Amino acid sequence: MANIKSAMKQAQLAEIRRRRNNAIRSRVKTSVRRLDEAIKAADLERATKALSQAFSQLDRAVTKGVIHKNEANRRKARLSLRLEGLKKKAVQA
Repeated sequence: MANIKSAMKQAQLAEIRRRRNNAIRSRVKTSVRRLDEAIKAADLERATKALSQAFSQLDRAVTKGVIHKNEANRRKARLSLRLEGLKKKAVQA
């Protein structure tokens, strides 16, 4: 543990940030997991709503500085591709 007052304050702030970042990351993972579940269930309506929610959570994580904007954009593109695959399967069936 730090002995200097400013170092103690920084350690407290680091802990606060760590908890906040973990909560934000957890929300992102949950929204992506819900999208995966909807895609596996082939539920197009639920998957579309879940995609919107996942995009929102990813954008929020970017504004909070938890993930980089390019990472969020890459993940959103990949999620969109998955949903497009589900739409193609629905059209073919």
